[in-house]
Amino acid sequence: MADVTIRDFHAHIYYDPEEVERARMLAAEVQRRFGVAVGHFHLKPVGPHPRGSVQLTVPANRFGEVATFLSVARGGLTVFAHASTGDDLADHTENVVWFGPSEALDIDLLKRLLGL
Repeated sequence: MADVTIRDFHAHIYYDPEEVERARMLAAEVQRRFGVAVGHFHLKPVGPHPRGSVQLTVPANRFGEVATFLSVARGGLTVFAHASTGDDLADHTENVVWFGPSEALDIDLLKRLLGL
C-alpha cells in the first residue's frame, strides 16, 4: 500500500433545481454539527459533476462521523465523497464513496482540466 497523505475529504451533495433548498438545509446541518466549510451552491453541472452540487470540505479526522451522518440524513439526495490526496484523477475515480445511487462523472472533462 502506498504512503498517501489525505489532506481532507470533499463531500459533494448533488441536487436538481427543485431540490436545492433541501440541499441547503442538509449542508447547513452538517456545518452546524461538524463545523465543515460549505462551498458555493451550483445550479448546473460544474467540472466533472453531473448535476447541481455543493462541496463540503471535511477535515480528514472528522470524515468518519460526517460520513455516518450523511449516510442516514441525506434525505434522498445523492452524496459523492472523495479523498483529497493531490491526485485529482484518482481522487475522483478510485478514492470515492457514494451515498445513494452513484452517477457518472465527466472524467474526460476532468482529464482535460488537469491537462492529461
